[in-house]
Amino acid sequence: MESLKAVTIRVYGRVQGVGFRYFILRNARALGLRGYVRNEPSGNEVFIYAEGEPEAIDRLIALARKGPLAARVDRVEINEVPPSHQWQDFQVVF
Repeated sequence: MESLKAVTIRVYGRVQGVGFRYFILRNARALGLRGYVRNEPSGNEVFIYAEGEPEAIDRLIALARKGPLAARVDRVEINEVPPSHQWQDFQVVF
């Protein structure tokens, strides 16, 4: 799997308490990605680590820019990182 890509995504706005993590979880699993999503202590930020096929990563980024219906995404920061190969699936971490 030499085309494996990994990114960290930080999403800022009204992204906690609106189902954002589970929106990302469902979509990441449907896209066959591995990694995790978690709320950050600031209360207005969600952190995502995702690895998988580049096209699936790009689709997840597009979804993260919108979020679920109740969310309001103000800003998204994306960084490409080396794949960790430590995740077997995608999950919510606390």
